[in-house]
Amino acid sequence: MKIKSIDHWVVSIPYREQIAFSSTARNNATRLVVRLETQSGVVGWGETLCLLDFIEPVLRSTVIPTALELEVHEIERLFRLVEASGYYHHQRAGVMATSAVEMAMWDAFGKTLGVPCHQLWGGRFRDKVEIAAYTMSGDIRAFETHLRAMLERGYQTFKIKIGFGEELDLDMVRLARKLVGNRKLRADVNGVWTQATARRILSKLADCDLQYIEQPLPVSDLAGHAELRNVQSVPVALDESAYTTGDVGAIIAARAADALLLDPSQAGGMWEVRKQAAAAEAAFLPVGLHSGGEMGPSIAAYIQLAACTPNMWLAIDWSAEHMSDVLCTNIQYLPEGGFVSVPTAPGLGVEIDIDKVEKYAVTSIPSSYRPPARVDGYIPIKPHY
Repeated sequence: MKIKSIDHWVVSIPYREQIAFSSTARNNATRLVVRLETQSGVVGWGETLCLLDFIEPVLRSTVIPTALELEVHEIERLFRLVEASGYYHHQRAGVMATSAVEMAMWDAFGKTLGVPCHQLWGGRFRDKVEIAAYTMSGDIRAFETHLRAMLERGYQTFKIKIGFGEELDLDMVRLARKLVGNRKLRADVNGVWTQATARRILSKLADCDLQYIEQPLPVSDLAGHAELRNVQSVPVALDESAYTTGDVGAIIAARAADALLLDPSQAGGMWEVRKQAAAAEAAFLPVGLHSGGEMGPSIAAYIQLAACTPNMWLAIDWSAEHMSDVLCTNIQYLPEGGFVSVPTAPGLGVEIDIDKVEKYAVTSIPSSYRPPARVDGYIPIKPHY
């Protein structure tokens, strides 16, 4: 099962409408898509976040040459060899590039054995996976319109982006609670609050019964998150602080979170997410999945992970409603009643339309952190207020 070749594309698919959150706004989802082929002709597909221009060069210069020396099942070896190539010190660059090839290896490995990925990881624990409706707008009218549309589609859990300013944050959460009734509601700040602001706003939202507040403080402020958990009652979930497996260990040690949102792209692959979830389970913490414009292989990967991970019972974040198109052709990616079915075909269980990959391929990475909606001098300082 030697790996024969690896091809890759930077793919950018427009969102249906511009998405916005506290630190930026985006018109496109941009991902790095990988096609791997073994010497026996089995093809595997993978995908990772590609918001910054360093990810593709790391893939090209380090990850692909390393993978071409391996068998398709040598997934742990790939991660360790890339890390040892200098990415102990630049982990986030290494893990994002590694994760695309790692996913493709799992896909090809499962296809070689004739079993879905979840069967390689202990077997299916649930037959359907709950998806959270995801609103990303700083305009309260557009926000309300989107929430109402998601309600009509039958979602049972709702995630909203806030972090736009104290008054608007309060208005958006209160409006969302009014609209969704007793369904689950969670809010994501993307790390722009100070500790004092977090305490003040959460005290005002105590009657809104948030499932959790996500990343209220900056990424590195684990002590602040731990203190925030102790001084108010809204559960704290961490995402941006929980990229690598080492990050997850530090969060658990600091008792800085009530829940963790994981992401194969940011962890170094699906196997790393499995490790992270196991560490969280040992600390009695539930986990979910972070979403960042998944367009094909990652859609299937999320479902495979949620299907077999017992403590991944939080409804997983999902960008599909915002995508104008996706690359996969044989998988349910728009939920029915807030749930998607688990694929049973071998590997990831998804087929990729190569014509769409080539249609949306780009030669440069569209700006992801120079906000198109805020080119008037706005600087996203964290914490901001």
